Amino acid sequence: MKKWKKVTLSVLAVLLLLVGGVFGYFLYTVNKALSTMHEPIDRDFSEKRDGKVQLSKKEPFSILLIGIDKESGSIEKGRSDTMIVLTVNPATESMKMVSIPRDTRTEIIGRGMMDKINHAHAFGGVEMSIPTVENFLDIPIDHYVKINMEGFKEIVDSVGGVEVSNNFAFTENGKTFSEGTISLDGDSALTYVRMRKQDPRGDFGRADRQKQVVQAVINKGASLEGFTKLDNLLGAIGENVKTDLDSSEMLTIQKNYAKARHDMETVQITGSGATIDGIYYFQVPEEERLRVSSILKEHLGID
Repeated sequence: MKKWKKVTLSVLAVLLLLVGGVFGYFLYTVNKALSTMHEPIDRDFSEKRDGKVQLSKKEPFSILLIGIDKESGSIEKGRSDTMIVLTVNPATESMKMVSIPRDTRTEIIGRGMMDKINHAHAFGGVEMSIPTVENFLDIPIDHYVKINMEGFKEIVDSVGGVEVSNNFAFTENGKTFSEGTISLDGDSALTYVRMRKQDPRGDFGRADRQKQVVQAVINKGASLEGFTKLDNLLGAIGENVKTDLDSSEMLTIQKNYAKARHDMETVQITGSGATIDGIYYFQVPEEERLRVSSILKEHLGID
């Protein structure tokens, strides 16, 4: 064989080994992270459905995002600092997001009492949070994703920090956040998403900041720069995120529902503050609860 052919084949062989090694390591890292994240719960499907939602058939589904304030307990039983419901409809290629204020007064299913909705997780973890949210919104919750808010710092740091567009200047916990485009490391990102008392929109403004940072992490992680930090990112996610979705379901969602992320509408829950027996609550009028429930039902294709 001519010398140049031998050299070419040798180079190709080395490249194939390198690519194969990188791809193999990528699969190993991803599978390790997904197995660490997977935390199924003891139910086959929501009682508000006739059967389990079929992701392979591109049926609309819902997911409950729970951010846990680990300072108030463990990620298993701490109070939920954030509760967001996402509904995804591939037919309309759209998503709807509802942030439930953590002080919302509602019935805690399994406790037989009225309390703040974020206490459901402290009382009974995800298994109590899901039916409580289902009862409040009168829709099925098909899956959940839970994140440790303290570990949120590690996730942001794992991609080398993020940039967000801040709507107004404020100072929180000794950190100053200017108006406009700002850079955040993990510690400052956590402070940024937790602030609510200085925000005229309260929990709603905080929910928007949380969405900003999460989207920034996704964009950074999907970039070429982020790919070089993939090992760190997946490690941080695996340790701080739990979900009942397994790896095959995640891949199915990516395949069948990806376009829906381009059209996301935020549905706000309105209400007013009230003090009952010396405790502050966020009261949602019945007509408002039914309004939000109707929007989500229609998006999910539920009569």
